Amino acid sequence: MVLLLPARCADSPMILGLLQPTTEEKMKEYRRQQKRKRELWGRAKILERRFSYRWLEQQLFEAERRARRGKTHTTDVYIFELRLVDNIKQLAHDIWGYGYKPTPGIKFVVKRPVPREVYAAPFRDRVVHHFLFDLVYPWWDNMFINNSYSCRYGKGALYGMEMLRRQIRRVSENYTREAYILKLDVQGFFMSLNHKKLMERVEWGLDIQFDGAPKLKRLLKYLWRMVIFTDPKEGVRLRGKKSDWDILPPTKILANQPPGTGIVIGNLTSQLLSNIYMDLLDRYIMYKLKYTNYGRYVDDFYIVVPAIQKKKLLRDVAKIRDFLKNEMLLTLHPKKLYLQEVKHGVEFLGFVVKPYYTMITKRFKNNFTRAAIEVEWGIRSLDAVASYLGRLKHVDGKKFAANLFEWVGWEYRF
Repeated sequence: MVLLLPARCADSPMILGLLQPTTEEKMKEYRRQQKRKRELWGRAKILERRFSYRWLEQQLFEAERRARRGKTHTTDVYIFELRLVDNIKQLAHDIWGYGYKPTPGIKFVVKRPVPREVYAAPFRDRVVHHFLFDLVYPWWDNMFINNSYSCRYGKGALYGMEMLRRQIRRVSENYTREAYILKLDVQGFFMSLNHKKLMERVEWGLDIQFDGAPKLKRLLKYLWRMVIFTDPKEGVRLRGKKSDWDILPPTKILANQPPGTGIVIGNLTSQLLSNIYMDLLDRYIMYKLKYTNYGRYVDDFYIVVPAIQKKKLLRDVAKIRDFLKNEMLLTLHPKKLYLQEVKHGVEFLGFVVKPYYTMITKRFKNNFTRAAIEVEWGIRSLDAVASYLGRLKHVDGKKFAANLFEWVGWEYRF
């Protein structure tokens, strides 16, 4: 059984007062937990007092403003905003009366950076996704461990790369001692997520976060059920050619998955759900197996250990595999298990961390070159190049950027 506690107190023996504190340190921890519990209860009671049909409309208007950012030129947003007030009122009416159901979207295949099947929800449903996200994300973000990097404010790929670099230097004592890194991956992650397991985890969080707001909690549980259990394949429209799906393996196609498994790639709620579910694995590895130099980005995760723990780490791979299979109904990818000494360089999130410097990968170079060519041809905006340059500021890749700009015919000032 996995112990589920807030990240900052997960290794404490105090579990919300179930065990009596016996030392001064445990007493302080006990008081902090009780204070946190009172704060959650107070916030929930405030939300419960505000909870009304008018409050719901206001929250949906705010969610619509957040959902439209960067999407104002799309047809879906334009049509929704032609009758914005009427559409928001109708959406609030459906939600308040427990009659809301997600509507069919479109599906297509993206080829970069890797081929994936994407389901894009209609703008109406994206408003609901933002409404749910804004209510539950702050509490979950406080629950997540610090070494979970994907789809979180203040985190991301650069943060994950920097944390890996620090962990390697800490374990190897700045590359003066032998250290190893183990990289693992979950096979067909998004397509293998079990709906019932996901809902149990979401409800567990809602029961704690909104313990003092029973009416709001009941509504949120209903909306999450609609998001998780509604089949996105029903009525979905196809964008592109059917042959586009030929490049995808069967494990990455939602239609090939058994009933009750798989969530779509492309929704805001899917990003949050992936972190909520994988938080179970994070806690198992860090607090049960006691590997503190650990990090995860979506379903890719790593463990850094000194040479003395190498054999133990290899033995614990079987424990991780069994935990994923038995507790989470997921499969550890059999062909993506890498163990290597850190001094040889570690590839992670588009970077290669080597002793005393960090390089960019070949895929990053190819994607940057393609983006620069497409900007020069007028296919893409300068924002595409700016994003790559922003990442290059943190690694040793300025020489490559200078050569690329010279080849394209641009002036390089970095």
